[in-house]
This record gives sequence, structure tokens and C-alpha cells, in this order.
Amino acid sequence: MTPNSPRSIVAALLLALGLLGAGWFAAQGMARLKTQDRYVTVKGSAEKIVDADLVVWPLPHTVSGNDLAEVQRHLDANTASIRAFFAEAGFKPEEIVVSPPRLEDRWAWAFGDNRPPERYRYANTVALRTSNVAQALAVLRRSGELVARGVMLGSEGDPGGGGPAFDYTRLNDIKPALIAEATANARESAEQFAKDSGARLGGIRSANQGVVSISDRDQSSPQVKKVRVVTTVEYFLKD
Repeated sequence: MTPNSPRSIVAALLLALGLLGAGWFAAQGMARLKTQDRYVTVKGSAEKIVDADLVVWPLPHTVSGNDLAEVQRHLDANTASIRAFFAEAGFKPEEIVVSPPRLEDRWAWAFGDNRPPERYRYANTVALRTSNVAQALAVLRRSGELVARGVMLGSEGDPGGGGPAFDYTRLNDIKPALIAEATANARESAEQFAKDSGARLGGIRSANQGVVSISDRDQSSPQVKKVRVVTTVEYFLKD
């Protein structure tokens, strides 16, 4: 095949077109690579104040003595007093839970002068578990009445009884809206960053659905909760 033959000319043209095409695709690939290499990571947050819808109030109590039968009677009487206290406040029987009693023989491993004056320690916990938070708060303010009835609340490691714990259980009802708000806040931050850096915001490179936390609004009102969602999103940047 001679250099000036038709076949040579066609082959040369095809080679030239191939080189041009390869160069164009390479340029496009480099442009995509450059775009994909530039991104910004932003966080967005959203908060909502909600009222707790569940309260669990455990009331541990302990009695001690050397007569096991008497200790048992005393513990049963205290348990009945606490149950009556909650029942009189209007709570249902299924909202009052009594734990199995715990008996400790304090002389079993103590000898001589190391023996405590009272041999037996008997304890259990009567807990209120209810969704009627307002009613529980009202009866909480009257807990001193139990002491007046002769019930000594608390345990050796927790003389005060610990107090009630408040919780919010309807997180799934508000979580989608909070995530949407947090994501919108993240995009707003990303758009501002792109504008300040002379770029344009592209699509999402990656996204974290969000970390959800529930905490007390403040120390004086544990029945009021603050729900917070934080999302992390990565956006591509364009020239």
C-alpha cells in the first residue's frame, strides 16, 4: 500500500479521528475527576422541645432486724403502704410494679466484732410506670406522706431513692421532619460555602441520616425534653 493510496489516506484519517476522540474523552475524564475531587462537608441541625410521655418512678425501701419473720412483716407492710399511696392517687394496678424481695444475711460472712447489730436486711422496689406524667408529678410532690406512714425510702447505696426518670417515646413521629429540617440547614451552609469560594454546588457525594439525641431541657424540669438531630452531608463543588 503506497503512502498516497486511498487506503493510506483513509487509515490516516481514522487514526487522526481516533486520537482526537481519545483526547476529548481524556479531557472529559479529567474534568469529571477534577469535579469529583472537590467537595465540601457540612453539618445541619434541628431541635424540638417536647413533653415526656412516660415516667418510671422506682421507690426502693429496706428494713433490717434480727427476727426474720418480723422483718418480713415490716417489708410487706411498707410495700402495701406504697401500693396504697399510688392507688389513692388514681393509678391503676398494672401501673404499679413490685420487684421480688432481696434478703441479705449480714452475719453469714462476718464474725466477732465485725458483725453488724442487725442480722437481716430485706428490700424490694415498688415502681410506678405510667404515661400520665402530669398525675405522676402531682403525686411526686406528696411523697413525704410515705415517710409519715413509716416507710423509709431508699437503699444503702441510694438513700434518696433515685427519683423518677422521664422519657419521650414518640421519636418516630417527629424524626422525619427534624431530619428534613437538619438536611435543609446543611444544604444552606453548603451553598453559602460554594458562593464564598466562587464555586457552584453540585450533587450529594454522601450523606449521614443523622444522630438523634434526647436530653433534659434543663435540670429543673426533667419532664421537658430537647430532641436534637444532626446530619452530615457531603456536596460536590463545580467550577
